[in-house]
Amino acid sequence: MNHIRTILAIIILIYLVSCGDNASTKTEEAVHVSTPVTTIAIENVPISEVISFNAVSIYQRKNIVKSMITGYVDHSFVNQGDIVKVGKPLYAVKTKEGDALSKFAPKDSTLAFKGNLTIGSPASGVVIEANKQTNDYVSDGEQLCVLAVQSSFVFMLNVPFEQNKYVLIGKKCKIILPDSTFLDGTISGKLSTVDPVSQTQSFIVKPSLSTTLPENLSVQIQINKCSKANTQVIDKVCILSDETMEKFWVMKLINDSMAVKTIIKPGITAGNKVEILSPTFLPNDRIVNKGNYGLADTAFVTIIQH
Repeated sequence: MNHIRTILAIIILIYLVSCGDNASTKTEEAVHVSTPVTTIAIENVPISEVISFNAVSIYQRKNIVKSMITGYVDHSFVNQGDIVKVGKPLYAVKTKEGDALSKFAPKDSTLAFKGNLTIGSPASGVVIEANKQTNDYVSDGEQLCVLAVQSSFVFMLNVPFEQNKYVLIGKKCKIILPDSTFLDGTISGKLSTVDPVSQTQSFIVKPSLSTTLPENLSVQIQINKCSKANTQVIDKVCILSDETMEKFWVMKLINDSMAVKTIIKPGITAGNKVEILSPTFLPNDRIVNKGNYGLADTAFVTIIQH
């Protein structure tokens, strides 16, 4: 009986030693698990933070072309949408008397009274309304067409009053059209009233180059809120934060196989770039930009791309 007990004790001891070896091996393996990551370096470059506002295109000046006589439109030289130069003929109008006498002129030369009047364009611009066409009857002072003065084309920018400190007269801006093309512009003036409902103040943005665009076109105006000439900048994907967005950090490599959590203070954000106010990083410091999510404060990593 004692012999059997001895054999059983030896078997149990061997089993326990074997389990201990397996646990030690698993623990050893867990300690050396590494995450594949890619890294980038800190840049020292200029950065600017921009704010965007809605704006609508308008023509500030419009000329209403009117008939100066009562009669009939003998000929219309323009259609809606035409671009005209100053002095270009718009309408030829014949008086009622001229129209009546023209029927008898072939029989009696003394009745050769035409009564024609050609009305020209008072300024260069775009015809946005063409109210009368050939053979239409018009009265003295009646509207023939409306001409938008091309040089008066601007964008009306609506800015919440609490942010109008960033919109200064003479400041440069960028106009983003719906087709994603850009125009350079300048804040050239502002209105002295505020919308009572939205509490926005209107500013006038003048395009730097002459352009032919339709009225009532909705665009975005980008204005620099603040900028720095040379500062630490990193990709936004490198920065991690807690749930309350109060603490921010990056994972910095201390050697080729280990990354540590480094608390940072972010500054200006511009697109996918973020300024780092502190701490100051060295030019050869490597920051994890892919594979950093969910890493422990100290983590083993495998660099797959520099």
